[in-house]
Amino acid sequence: MPTNEQRRKNAKRKLERQIERRAERSRRRRQRLTVISVVAVVAVLAVAAGIYFVVTGSDEPAPEAAAPSTCVYNPSEPASKPNTPPDGNPPTTGTVDVTLETSQGAIPMTLDRASAPCAVNAVVSLASQGFYDDTPCPRLVTSAGSLQVLQCGDPSGSGAGGPGYQYAEEPPQGLPPFPGAEGQASTYARGLIAMAKSSQPGSTGSQFFLVYGDSALPPEYSVIGRIATDGLAVLDRIGAGGDDGSNQAGGGAPRIPVQIQRAVVAAPPAP
Repeated sequence: MPTNEQRRKNAKRKLERQIERRAERSRRRRQRLTVISVVAVVAVLAVAAGIYFVVTGSDEPAPEAAAPSTCVYNPSEPASKPNTPPDGNPPTTGTVDVTLETSQGAIPMTLDRASAPCAVNAVVSLASQGFYDDTPCPRLVTSAGSLQVLQCGDPSGSGAGGPGYQYAEEPPQGLPPFPGAEGQASTYARGLIAMAKSSQPGSTGSQFFLVYGDSALPPEYSVIGRIATDGLAVLDRIGAGGDDGSNQAGGGAPRIPVQIQRAVVAAPPAP
């Protein structure tokens, strides 16, 4: 017969084994939750990254990027609308005011050359040539908490058109991480304007997206400026109308159709 001392020792060992099993189950549960969280973040990014594939019909690698002091606009697919590529030595300081006069109201924007001189140079050049006039904004994404953007800049309206040239991205600096996706996505904050691209580097063209709600994206899309408060009010109204869900990568055509009637570049101030 076991003594009282032996029974106490046996009971203690049994309790210790129970505690160890509980700790092991807890550790495994935390591991599973971590995996689930990572998968969820990747899923969000996959939807967000759908913006890759609506900017150009070509996923072929573009030539290597030029040195930061110059811009090389490499010929690509035929232009959706006639235009002349800009000069490759743009200003790198100052701002340019551009207003998108749309069928839903004016969207004033201020483009910052220092942020992405090559992209701003291209957008200003295209706007000045009337490339964006009478063109639709074919894609709206209304995923609150992950991606809220209106995409414009393709005269064909297919989401696959461009200016007939592509150029290197100018990754933004200092964007904060997107909450819950630290290390995987940055916050493209409400009010920013950024250039769309394909999955290949050096594939920025004419398309851009207007961010009307904080969005999670890899920090690979050139940020070219900010939208004025009046413009955000227009975007909010368009966003509230929703999209038709027709784009497999996320979002679809805005249920409130948006047509850029004219893109007006403000005259530089007199010296």
